[in-house]
Amino acid sequence: MLATKWTQAALALLILAFLYSNAVTGSYPSAQTVSWKSTNFKTILTWEPLPTDYSYTVEFSVVSRDKQRNSNCIRISTTMCDLTSSLTDLNACYVADVLSEPPLGATSDLTEFPYTSSSRFCPSNDTDIGRPDFKLEVSNNKKKTTLHVTDPLTALFKDDHQLNIRDIFLEKLHYKVTYRRNKSSGKKVFISKTSIIELTDLDQGESYCFNVQAFIPSRNINKQLGELSQTQCSDDDKHSIFEVYSVGVIATAILLILVLIIIITVVTIVCCRRKKTTLQTEKEGVPLQSV
Repeated sequence: MLATKWTQAALALLILAFLYSNAVTGSYPSAQTVSWKSTNFKTILTWEPLPTDYSYTVEFSVVSRDKQRNSNCIRISTTMCDLTSSLTDLNACYVADVLSEPPLGATSDLTEFPYTSSSRFCPSNDTDIGRPDFKLEVSNNKKKTTLHVTDPLTALFKDDHQLNIRDIFLEKLHYKVTYRRNKSSGKKVFISKTSIIELTDLDQGESYCFNVQAFIPSRNINKQLGELSQTQCSDDDKHSIFEVYSVGVIATAILLILVLIIIITVVTIVCCRRKKTTLQTEKEGVPLQSV
């Protein structure tokens, strides 16, 4: 009977020890440098440091509304949370809390966990706009150059259709074109409300270089301009010999010219020597021998 009681007591102690080992007491380090990173509405919340014996959970909400959780950002061991699909109202402003919690599978005697709040984030006003692509088209008479801009795609979908920035900003979206004469430092700027941009103040036959970026004047001034596109230049009518002919053709032509010069030089030298020999023979009165 006594042995049975000792066995039960030992079993109880083991159970308590197991529960204690899976329970976490005390507090955890709070997340640091919580910030939003967003381009073309691909929005990720990031923070530091990497957790060791704890995890992170993200809660977010529209300002002054109930908090929500993204199922992919509960008890995670990373320092980022993709909230792109969760921020459904692009015109609203959001805040997020990063909670420091026990690792997945562990319990804690804490009722409230330390957390760090983010700054306010408003997708339509704060997301960065990536650089656009465009194609150049020069009219036959060289008097008009047209830029066909491709609106950058976003990370958002509607009815299985991937939205571009024009779908979201509509008439608020403009494009800023910066252009200059090729090999010149002077620049001009043109603002267009459409994605097809016609420029007619260019000098005929000259080459021009262009850059394009999204421009949303309704935003705060530091967020009005998107990323600058790659530079594209139009052709001019004043092509150098290196633009008209390939290096191989030019090298062959130079070689032929050198060969021709050598042949002419050799022939000239031979003729001069024969003439000199003939003159010497005539002076000595010796009949010429046939060659």
